Parts: sequence; structure tokens; C-alpha cells
Amino acid sequence: MQIFRIQGGSRLSGEVKIDSAKNSVLPILAACVMTEEPVTLLDVPNIEDVANMIEILRSIGADVVREKKAVTVRAKGSLTDELPERLEKTLRASVFLVGPMLARLRRVTFGYPGGCEIGLRPIDLHERGLRALGVVIDESSGRLRCDGGSMRGAEIHFDYPSVGATENIMMTAAMLPGKTIIHNAAREPEIVDLARFMNACGARVSGAGRQIVTIQGVKRMHGVTYKPIPDRIVAGTMLAAAAITGGDIYLTNAPASDMVAQIAKLRDMGCDVHDGQDTLRLRAPKRLRSFGKIQTQPHPGFPTDMQAPMFALATVADGSSVLMETVFESRFQHAHDLMNMGADITLGDRMAVVRGVQRLHGARVKAHDLRAGAAMTIAALAAEGTTEITQIGQIDRGYEALEASLRSLGARAIRTAE
Repeated sequence: MQIFRIQGGSRLSGEVKIDSAKNSVLPILAACVMTEEPVTLLDVPNIEDVANMIEILRSIGADVVREKKAVTVRAKGSLTDELPERLEKTLRASVFLVGPMLARLRRVTFGYPGGCEIGLRPIDLHERGLRALGVVIDESSGRLRCDGGSMRGAEIHFDYPSVGATENIMMTAAMLPGKTIIHNAAREPEIVDLARFMNACGARVSGAGRQIVTIQGVKRMHGVTYKPIPDRIVAGTMLAAAAITGGDIYLTNAPASDMVAQIAKLRDMGCDVHDGQDTLRLRAPKRLRSFGKIQTQPHPGFPTDMQAPMFALATVADGSSVLMETVFESRFQHAHDLMNMGADITLGDRMAVVRGVQRLHGARVKAHDLRAGAAMTIAALAAEGTTEITQIGQIDRGYEALEASLRSLGARAIRTAE
């Protein structure tokens, strides 16, 4: 088993290029099966979630070739209509294949997907949306067998602006007869990116990024070469890593316009953040100030995926900070490990009060989930002594060689076998 071993106390400085966003790449990879023509995606990070999605695509009959940062998918010929149970349990995003396979084959069988253990994350909104489009779903076998032979465009209203459900219904509706209108759609940048990709392939999606999204069905879609948007969460994580060390960092290919909420909180903490067209520079003070309060919300609110990294910053900031998690009910698992490192934290129901201490100390901690792993890594950079982080496979799901990126900025961080 591999771990991260991090010696704290180094000030980070230097330049990092941000790859395409995991949360854009995964649904776009799924959408590739809607056409038999080749689709090439650029700047794709070499992370476990992408590797798992590629394996799932291959298992259903798609040809996938990866050359460095480019991934080409060709789903020519017949595809199997059943997602592999063994693989879908490793990846929450496997559910994104349901929409494209219904669009292409008019049928699909799948199970409940896996991913991070951060809460229930039900797929009931996906199911309701599919049923509204005319999909017949049979759950009697313990798996979901979907028959889309009678699908047609429809109006759908989501009780909650779910990113995954919005994306899945967009893809399902892309090649249906008639018009589909999604009310209370998610507005995340990744929604806009998926719509842009689909339109580049010949789809007709309008309104992405707003509360009402309209999909006019087309008869076919075609191949394209496409570069997904940069990863706003990876960019935010790198900024946080620099901030906690009093560092000076420059990011290229950075989605500054999609990071308004993150940047505002970093400025509240005393960081000088300059945002260019596709660049970001952060210069941190010797000691951060508390950010006051963060409440996670759907976009354009503060992203839940940045809650854990900002939690880590709060542990050594001057003053008290309050974090409220409204998106997932089990996303404070990092708090107890931070307390083991000397953090002063009081936990309530989906709320944490963090009183900044002068310094953390090294400890043996765990990456409970993807973003919790990022938080532990950030905290380790500021801790006195050595921190060992276990279960780093969780971190590898969304960050490509995070320890190497940090080392390039001056961190003393290695990956090693126990």
C-alpha cells in the first residue's frame, strides 16, 4: 500500500498548468458513445476516475486510445446494453453512461454506482427524469433495466438542481423526437461545458448555465476534437496549498471566471489574488485571517468540493471560521484527522466551527474521500514535522500525481510504500 509522506514547513512558489476538469471529462467521455464517429478530448488528466471510465467504455464495446493527454473514443458498431457491475461500483460517474446509451440503443441495464462515501447521493432525480421521457424502469432484479423504446421529448422539473441528473437528461434527450425542457436545472460550469461539447457534435442544447435548459432532438451526432474546461477544483486546491504555506503561486490554463466564490474567500483570508483571462496568481500573507463563514451551495454558490480544502486553511487562520455543508450529509470526515493534527474544531449537524491554532503537528491520517484527501495534504504542508496520509488512492481519483505537483513548487512530499 502506498502513502504520502509530507514534511511540513516549506513555502510553495512557482507555476502549475491546470488540466481539463474531471467533472467535465467524465460526462463528456460518456457522451462519446452517442456517435459512431471518433471523438478526441484534449488535456485529459491521468487520474483513476478517468482510467475507470475508459475501462467501462471498453467493456461495452467502444474503442478507446490514450496518447499522453489526448483520449480518442470510437463507439462504432454494436455496443452491449449492460454496464459491468464490477466496474460501475468503482465510479459514481458510471451513471452518466445511462443517458448516452439510451440515446444510442434505447435500452440499458445498470446498478447503483459507487464513488466517494460522502452521503447517500441517491439517483432518484435521474429516475424521475428518465420516466418523464417515457423510459420504463424495472428494478425487480436488483439492477435497473431501462427500456427507452417509447421515449419522447418532455418537460421535466427537478426538485433540486442536481448536476448529474441535469447532465444525464440532457444526453438522453439529445436524439429524441421533439423538445425537452429541464426546469430548475443545475448551473455548474461543467453543465455548460457538456452542452458546448454536445452542440459541437451536432446536438441542439440551449440555456445551459441557466435554470431552464432546452434540448431539441436531432437524428444523429458526429465526431469532434474538443478541449474540456480546466478543473476549477484542482486550481482551487493548488491555491489553498500555496495559501497555507504563505506562498506565491502562478496558475496557467486556470478557470478564474468559474472560481469567483473561491477567490473571494481567499481574498477575505488576506491573500492577494490576481486573475487574468486564463491565469491566476496568489500571494499569501505570513498568517491567514479567518474567512468568517462558508456555506456550500449549488453553483454559483460556494462549491462543496472546495469545502474540505478551505476547512484545512481555517485550522491555522487567525480567528474563528464557520463551515456549513448543505449539499452532502457526510462530508466532514476530515475533521477528526485534522483534530489529530492539533486543530481546534467543534462539530455540529452539518456545521463546523474552526478556531485557528498557531500550528498543526504531523500525524498519521487518512484520505477518507477525494476532497478530504486534498484537505489532509494541504494541512500537512503547514504542519510541524512529518505527516503520513493513507488511502491515497482516493486522492488519485481526482488529482494527477498531486505529490509531484507540490514537489515542483518546493514541497517536501513523496509517495512511498509502507
